[in-house]
Amino acid sequence: MRMQDEGFEVEVPSYFLCPISLQLMRDPVTISTGITYDRSAIEKWLFSCNKQTCPITKQPLSTSDLTPNHTLRRLIQAWCTLHASHGVERIPTPKTPIDKTHIAKILKQAQNFSPDSLHKCLITLKATALESQRNRNLVAESDGVFDFLAAVVTGGANHNIDSVELAVEILFHLKSSETHLKNLVNGDGSFMNSLLHVLQRGNYQSRAYAVMLLQSTSQLAHPIHLMSIDREVFKEIVRVIQDQISRQATKSALKLLAEVCPWGRNRIKAVDCDAVGVLVELLLNSTERRWSELGLVVLDQLCGRAEGREKLLGHGAGVAVVSKKILRVSTLASNRAVRILSSICRFSGTGKVVQEMLEVGVVAKLCLVLQMDCSLKTREKARDILKLHFRVWSNSSCIPPHLLSAYPSS
Repeated sequence: MRMQDEGFEVEVPSYFLCPISLQLMRDPVTISTGITYDRSAIEKWLFSCNKQTCPITKQPLSTSDLTPNHTLRRLIQAWCTLHASHGVERIPTPKTPIDKTHIAKILKQAQNFSPDSLHKCLITLKATALESQRNRNLVAESDGVFDFLAAVVTGGANHNIDSVELAVEILFHLKSSETHLKNLVNGDGSFMNSLLHVLQRGNYQSRAYAVMLLQSTSQLAHPIHLMSIDREVFKEIVRVIQDQISRQATKSALKLLAEVCPWGRNRIKAVDCDAVGVLVELLLNSTERRWSELGLVVLDQLCGRAEGREKLLGHGAGVAVVSKKILRVSTLASNRAVRILSSICRFSGTGKVVQEMLEVGVVAKLCLVLQMDCSLKTREKARDILKLHFRVWSNSSCIPPHLLSAYPSS
């Protein structure tokens, strides 16, 4: 293969090239099948792509250990030096890869939990973990790492906020195994509430990491721990949605509410923290399909309570925006929006509310649902709502004539 650099062309020996990327190897390593690859390429194959075979021979690997090929690396360096006049730069001697002993040494430096040693340890641990996927896996598999990071988070009030933010970020990036996450969240039940320290005082980035970590752990948490989430945590989750820190953080916050609201008195906690008003504003101003779906899922849960319905009806655009999302987002969104309207009609259908639904176009939209190719469940619920207030709505001039013909009889 010929390599061109700064106007010169140099013939590169094929055995200096990585078989995967066909680039000059900078850190050649040999795997268990005897084939040599560049470390970055084979680590991506093994750790990011989760492959357990040799890329060339397709043979299963007996071990994922990578043995440095020092002889080949020195030959490549010598070749680079020989062709320096053609613009070829000499590759540097690679650093020795870290191992679990290295991770244990980092943790030992923070054993006394003094502010300085703790912060330096976390900075080093973060830099190590973010260097490569191999390092992230190694850190995640090292003894004591998760206990150490969890201790920093749960003791957040006793530590510098910068240190707690670092611990949360590292936990997020480690992409922990299900076992680790279960242990993290189901220990003494304090972990999820401990993230409140970061959600309240952290910067936008750390708040995003905290809510995404909360969402991933909530899926594995025992119901008793979900029921015991502090009201203040709900307040901060709602604030993340309101601030729209990032698309990923907003999505995680919405999913988190959808997962935890069904448990215990969590719906009341969410309503008390103005979740309904924030979700209505989100639906009004966002065109994100997934945000609309998740927002309607949560609103449906909250409107299962009288307090939630009262908040929705108290918002000037509450009923209108729910109606607007029908037939405009997805089947899931339409189904949830119709469910919300059903809850309002059945349990909060005062004369004033029924008249408002007529004036803002809810009734016309429900008639349209009956004529569209919606799910059977959605059409049946729309028909039930229309029958429920047949006497008030059936002869209204607010319903276009072409839709009035679809109005079901009582």
